[in-house]
Amino acid sequence: MSMDRRHFLSRSALTASALAAPAMTVAAASPAAASPAAAATTQGGSHGRVTPAADLLAADGWQRLRGRKLGVLTNPTGVLRDQTHIVDSMVAADVRPTAAFGPEHGFRGTAQAGGSEGDYLDPRTQVPVYDAYGATGEKLASLFTKAGIDTLVFDIADVGARFYTYIWSMYTAMHAAVLTGTSVVVLDRSNPVGGRPFGPMLDPAFASGVGRKPIVQQHGMTVGELARLFDAEFLPEDAGGRLDSLEIVRLRGWRRDELFSESGLQWVLPSPNMPTPHTALVYPGTCLFEGTVLSEGRGTTRPFEIIGAPGIDWHWAEALNAADLPGVRFREHYFVPTFSKWVGETCGGVQVHITDERRFEAIHTAITMIVTAKQAHPDVFGWRPDNFIDKLSGSDRLRLMIDAGAGVDEVIGAWRGELAAFAKLRERYLIYR
Repeated sequence: MSMDRRHFLSRSALTASALAAPAMTVAAASPAAASPAAAATTQGGSHGRVTPAADLLAADGWQRLRGRKLGVLTNPTGVLRDQTHIVDSMVAADVRPTAAFGPEHGFRGTAQAGGSEGDYLDPRTQVPVYDAYGATGEKLASLFTKAGIDTLVFDIADVGARFYTYIWSMYTAMHAAVLTGTSVVVLDRSNPVGGRPFGPMLDPAFASGVGRKPIVQQHGMTVGELARLFDAEFLPEDAGGRLDSLEIVRLRGWRRDELFSESGLQWVLPSPNMPTPHTALVYPGTCLFEGTVLSEGRGTTRPFEIIGAPGIDWHWAEALNAADLPGVRFREHYFVPTFSKWVGETCGGVQVHITDERRFEAIHTAITMIVTAKQAHPDVFGWRPDNFIDKLSGSDRLRLMIDAGAGVDEVIGAWRGELAAFAKLRERYLIYR
């Protein structure tokens, strides 16, 4: 709702693999975004008025998809600017999908974190819905075959963090599409936290459902750009080849440095615990608290912005504000979670208040929060016993360094080389400049 260490995918390997062009990727749906240059021109002239790819297709009655046997992998964020869901819009235009597929939280978004809706017949549209959450490529391939689709449409709003599972649902669907010869069409949306990468690379030895492939923690890419990278870099090894057809329908009006608050779009919760654009801004960092014994704010009205546990007091907020981090202040805060960690118990901690969206750095802030929490309250702070922090951060390095007493700058400096390598790798797959 992710060098010079033994497990880092070497910079030379990344650079070499980046030389393979994503040959099967097709250009955009609209003439205004038919080339990278045209896309850049559109972005420069439409600051504050982003048009998602879905709206571009819906404006033409979904003609581009007419006649195909469509499967649609989407959730409540797959909406037009007028908040009509894309599947409802397709059905109204008599471009009826053969099937829909639901990720974590489900097609209509009724499930909590780690849950899904199962298989059912959507009562509104009568479109069969299949549960894609947690499926392997092989399992999803069997569902594609059962549903009889020839084209898979992906339209889900991401929040820009490696451990947000929707990009891995897309990857699994791409894997299944290779196995079945299914075409893939990605309806692109903006990255709400901007286009700059930051954070550590995932070590493949720590791959999981919250990070399957070596990308950095805050990837700074759209789902369309990630699809291009996934197709060229990872599918050949995992699925035995690349997609027969990958079509990225580009959004219009987005700049790489643009945050959601500047997009002109209305926020739709991507998942139950992502209520606001500010939640998305802090999430690439403060989601790391899921790997600690501290509450990450689930069970409050400000998940990922409220952090704490029983026994924490004002000393943590004082230490954090003394660090003078850019774009953020911390308020001493007390709360009682209604579910998840520390249900019904009074927790002390902080609320993260973003004071300048452009200066705020989510991962730098979160690392500072973890280091200072351990220093201010060593009797309270601890990692989850299952070391889930390793899956979230992408390796055991973060945990081991902090346990050894490393400071914030040392922790961040440890991933500088791999971040540079990823930034170079992704250049080939970027669409928006």
